[in-house]
Amino acid sequence: MKFTETKLKGCFIIEPKIIHDDRGCFMESFNENTFYNGIGERIHFVQDNQSYSSKGVLRGLHYQCGTHAQAKLVRVLQGEVLDVAVDIRPKSETYGQYESIVLSGENQKQFFIPRGFAHGFLVLSETAIFFYKCDNFYNKESEGGIIFNDSQLNIDWKFELDNLIISEKDKVLPSFPNSKKVW
Repeated sequence: MKFTETKLKGCFIIEPKIIHDDRGCFMESFNENTFYNGIGERIHFVQDNQSYSSKGVLRGLHYQCGTHAQAKLVRVLQGEVLDVAVDIRPKSETYGQYESIVLSGENQKQFFIPRGFAHGFLVLSETAIFFYKCDNFYNKESEGGIIFNDSQLNIDWKFELDNLIISEKDKVLPSFPNSKKVW
């Protein structure tokens, strides 16, 4: 696996080694030792999540606060999404900045997002199956979020915003300056 740290400290793009032959292909999607050697930190994942969405569905920007904060290892099993991580660590040099990457079933790239980041994704293909590992259990009382079109973050979603499909809950998330961030 190839690990490339992004401009956001602690966020890594991971490219697996894919072995192709006449039967198809094989790849190791996660190995605790390889992962540790790649990011330099032991992460104990405790929960896997999967979603199926249609083109234009935007999920996010979400995070968990305090002792329930979550690191995530995300990837796409089928289809294509624009995946976005926003640094919401107040003492970080990249506070308020974001990183985006296209993840797809074809490129098999993964994105590691440590604790202290808001996360969201937008489906670019007709449908997508999105999969992620979390290092902490979900806790409803600790959830937070930021509105996807926050003017301060100015995220380029690479999609016509009038055609987005967004949950009612995500439509009323606060702006970046007004979101609750408890670290």
